[in-house]
Amino acid sequence: MAFETSRLLGFGDCDPAGIAFFPGYMRLLVSVTEEMFAASGMPWPAMIRERRIGVPTVKLDVDFVAPAFHGDELDFRVSIARLGGSSADLRHRVAVGERTVWTARQVLVATSLESHRAIRWPDDVRAGLAAHLETNDARDPAA
Repeated sequence: MAFETSRLLGFGDCDPAGIAFFPGYMRLLVSVTEEMFAASGMPWPAMIRERRIGVPTVKLDVDFVAPAFHGDELDFRVSIARLGGSSADLRHRVAVGERTVWTARQVLVATSLESHRAIRWPDDVRAGLAAHLETNDARDPAA
């Protein structure tokens, strides 16, 4: 099941003409991803401070489809296309109403904040992420 949430496109996310500016979109993408983890029982502050687990983005591919404007409500839909041993392939769709404004493919990797190397997803984190898999066969069989 996809994770869904909304964000208002604020003044600071736009250029002087009131059109969304891509750095604002990236800030929103990070905040939505963080919210998805928290809603799945894995708040980033606890993962980072207590468990010393990071989730850096190692790949990000964004397609800008249509403009959005200051004051628009952006509807985010995030799903996981594939869940590997230490990685998660996220798919983002951002819309204003029925109109898609941008999509993104993002790869996150679980890392140790001590060694800065990839680690396997802990079982509880994996279970939280698995709730957002697009299909039941999107899990890596070696994971």
